[in-house]
Amino acid sequence: MSAPSRTHLILLPSYNTGGRVLQTVWDARRIWQPVWVVVDGSTDGTLEALRALARDDSQIRVLALPRNQGKGAAILHGLRQAEAAGYTHAMTMDADGQHPTDKIREFMAASAANPDAFILGRPVFDARAPRVRVHGRKLSNWCAELETLGAGIGDTLYGFRVYPIAPLREIMERQPWMRRFDFDAEAAVRLCWRGVRPINLAAPVRYFRPDEGGVSHFRYLRDNAVLTWMHARLILEGLVRLPLLLARRLASR
Repeated sequence: MSAPSRTHLILLPSYNTGGRVLQTVWDARRIWQPVWVVVDGSTDGTLEALRALARDDSQIRVLALPRNQGKGAAILHGLRQAEAAGYTHAMTMDADGQHPTDKIREFMAASAANPDAFILGRPVFDARAPRVRVHGRKLSNWCAELETLGAGIGDTLYGFRVYPIAPLREIMERQPWMRRFDFDAEAAVRLCWRGVRPINLAAPVRYFRPDEGGVSHFRYLRDNAVLTWMHARLILEGLVRLPLLLARRLASR
C-alpha cells in the first residue's frame, strides 16, 4: 500500500446508507489514503460505526453534520476542512458502493498529471442499471453542453470525480445553490465557466438491490424538479456569460 497522499484525499458524503458505507470506506482505504467521510445527519447508526472504524485507523476521518443538509452541503463542509488541512484535491464518491474503487488510482493519477483540471467519471452502465436513470440523464447532459458551449462535460450526474478544492469551494461559497441533488451538475458547469478544464474517464456503475444492502435516496419527481430549476437558472446565467464563453471558445481553437 502506498504512503498517504499529502495533496489528494477521498471525500465521501453519507446519509443513511446503512452498512454499505462501512464496506465502501474500507474498500477505498485499501487503495488510497486518507479517506474522509462526512456523515450528513444520518439517523441509522452509521455515524457511531464509522467513528469506531476511525478510532483504529488514522487514515480514516469522520466529520458529522448535526442534521441532513444535502450532498452538496456535506461536500462543502469536507472541502473546507480538507483545504484547511493543506489538501489541494478531493475525490468525491458515493458511500453506497456504486462507484468503482479499482478506478481510484487511475483518476488520482490523471488529476496529479493535470492539477488545473477536474476529472469526471463517464458512467458505464450494466444491465442492472434502472432505465429511468440511464436515459433520464441525457437531457441534463444536453443542457450542460448548451450552457457551456460544448466544454466537454461527459456526464453531469455521475459523482465519481476529482476536483481541485480551491475553485470549487470558492464557487460554492459565492451562491446558495449546489447543496443537494443539484450539486454534481452545477459544479461541473460552473467549473467550466471558471475555465477549469474537464477530463472524462470511463468508470463502471454498479446498482445494488435492496436485499444486497442497496440504498437510494433518489426521488424521481422531486429530484427532476430540482434539476429543471437548476438548468433554467444556468441557461439564463449562461446568456449573460455568453460573450466571455464565446471569446474563450475562439481562443482555444
